[in-house]
Amino acid sequence: MSETLAIDTAASAVGKNEFPIPTGCYGLTVQEVEHYTDTLFRFRLARPADFRFRSGEFVMIGLPNAEKPVFRAYSVASPSWDEELEFYSIKVPNGPLTEHLQKIQPGDTVLMRKKSTGTLVNDALIPGKRLWMFSTGTGIAPFASLIRDPETYDKFDTVILTHGCRTVAELKYGEDLVAALRDDPLVGELVKDRLIHYTTVTREEFVRQGRITDLIESGKLFDDLGFPRMGPEDDRAMICGSMAMLKDTKALCLRHGLEEGANNKPAQFVVERAFVD
Repeated sequence: MSETLAIDTAASAVGKNEFPIPTGCYGLTVQEVEHYTDTLFRFRLARPADFRFRSGEFVMIGLPNAEKPVFRAYSVASPSWDEELEFYSIKVPNGPLTEHLQKIQPGDTVLMRKKSTGTLVNDALIPGKRLWMFSTGTGIAPFASLIRDPETYDKFDTVILTHGCRTVAELKYGEDLVAALRDDPLVGELVKDRLIHYTTVTREEFVRQGRITDLIESGKLFDDLGFPRMGPEDDRAMICGSMAMLKDTKALCLRHGLEEGANNKPAQFVVERAFVD
């Protein structure tokens, strides 16, 4: 899911608030920026006191660098209780938004629409024993929010965060996040024995190789972790990644007997379709 209001190729200085804040938007100050690779970075924004969202939802992000700014859907990577808002992004050459967004620095302004939405929320699933979070690339972002939320562990006994990337370097965001969670004062005790992080790459030598979909289909994913194949009685799933990955993983969930859910009809798996550039 994405939205383009307009594309102004003559956009002025990145993140500098040279245009009025559009109606229905916040103008948020950049607090922190970290670049992981030449294609991946994260940034944190000051959170408005009146902004509320559910862990796993996404918002529309833009820059105040044009009269009609470009907006794209970004999952909020921080949990609903966090005092700041974190986002994890790709860098797209000549992308209408990310070409400029990747250049932001602390103190710059980023636009965010005031409404959040999305299907990767705990409310869209019925309770189960295991929650599978299937992600590729920046699709890990909504799960970065959910694994930091105590509600997730109230609803599921075990949470398995799977993350597939092209290279080992692209796994670092998730690896850093999970490592820090072990000492987190809010969920540290919950994640010690209940959060599993399963990573795999497709273009380099690594302890695990292959696409997540192939590892599900072959059963290797479940064998590696010592779990039975997915089934509707005990397993729930959330899916976030490229269009092809969403389609293939959804088909596998259906094949394993899981029913797709939504906010107004919770079931056994959900799919997100929020994208950047």
